[in-house]
Amino acid sequence: MGTMLDATVDVPVAVETSKDADESFPGDKKITVVFVLGGPGSGKGTQCANIVQHFGFTHLSAGDLLRAEIKSGSENGTMIQNMIKEGKIVPSEVTIKLLQRAMRESGNDKFLIDGFPRNEENRAAFEEVTKIEPEFVLFFDCPEEEMQRRILGRNQGREDDNIETIRKRFKVFMESSLPVIEYYNSKGKVRKIDAGKPIEEVFEDVKEIFSPYSAQVA
Repeated sequence: MGTMLDATVDVPVAVETSKDADESFPGDKKITVVFVLGGPGSGKGTQCANIVQHFGFTHLSAGDLLRAEIKSGSENGTMIQNMIKEGKIVPSEVTIKLLQRAMRESGNDKFLIDGFPRNEENRAAFEEVTKIEPEFVLFFDCPEEEMQRRILGRNQGREDDNIETIRKRFKVFMESSLPVIEYYNSKGKVRKIDAGKPIEEVFEDVKEIFSPYSAQVA
């Protein structure tokens, strides 16, 4: 189901390693971060792939990084896996360090961070540890009924693709992520997309938002 990973970044932690941010990005390199938020089935993944192709951003998924770290068999990955097995929540700082490492190793300076921050504590910890504020939040606003239709239509045989679980995931998203969206909206940093439209139309709106950023030559 992945629900444990869906909830892997929820508890407050003592943040003591902000110096890592300086080590990650030496010099005065300008780092552009865009947080990408949206409910399950809102089409974030599809549009992130389009942004990567057309605008040269690097796409980072917090959930994917946690899964990859577990799969690597590293000491850190084993610790994460054990915490999940024991029903514990992986601290924000662990996820943030994985994001920092992926950013540093990419060699890029433009990033889409997908599905993070999931809540206000994540948001505060990210800014404290990395000293980076996002350029903006790309919010894929999609009606719950449409997201249900899309997820059920995937026909992937996933056990969590049922109405009850989809509604639960949507409720968790609304309760935890909306305060993040509201926070950045108060700072004029939310770019809301009507994600209920067809993929091509959604990307036209996305392109308009990303037009100030230099497109990658295909």
